[in-house]
Amino acid sequence: MTFPDRVEAGKKLASELQQKYSNVPNAIVVALPRGGLPLGYEVAKAMNIPLDIVVPRKIGAPGHDEYAIGALTEIGEPIFNESEKERFNQDAIEKIVAEEKKEARRRLGLYRGKSKPLNLKDKTVFLVDDGIATGLTMRAAILSCKAKEAKKIIVAVPVASKEALDTIEKEVDDVVCLYEPRFFMAVGQFYEVFPQTKDSEVIETMKKYHSF
Repeated sequence: MTFPDRVEAGKKLASELQQKYSNVPNAIVVALPRGGLPLGYEVAKAMNIPLDIVVPRKIGAPGHDEYAIGALTEIGEPIFNESEKERFNQDAIEKIVAEEKKEARRRLGLYRGKSKPLNLKDKTVFLVDDGIATGLTMRAAILSCKAKEAKKIIVAVPVASKEALDTIEKEVDDVVCLYEPRFFMAVGQFYEVFPQTKDSEVIETMKKYHSF
């Protein structure tokens, strides 16, 4: 299975969620920017519930940025795949963590602007991304939502690796995943069009949602 792009994947995800979760009180869609926001927008619009963001950061391996060995929660707490972390220079990892903390602060300030801090207390959270590979970034997002006292967390993605889902299912109330492929290399392989989402697109999407 492949999806044409993030927007179409978001519409399919929204349809699945509407069938399973209709008229849930005090609910909110929380998307992971940048790539998860186009999907989160479609879900929030279809379900007619608020949209917001949480900003975890992937920690890439030294010299291999795309290979995740850990992730940061929104407040900068790291989680790691410990066996993978041990394979690399620890000083180099500490430098990457410091850089990612800085980038997380930059993005959070840019995306949220003067908006009020994200309030998830006693809310049902639909946590949306464009896919899950290692699961580390999603797990950091889950911890961020728990720290904000979410009542219930439902992870919703179009595609995910089985290994990641096995872990994440133990940490949330439910997982809605449209496709769990037997062979998983990267999220992008399941999209026909998969460009990097820009900061400006994140800001514009948030403005667009709050104006419709």
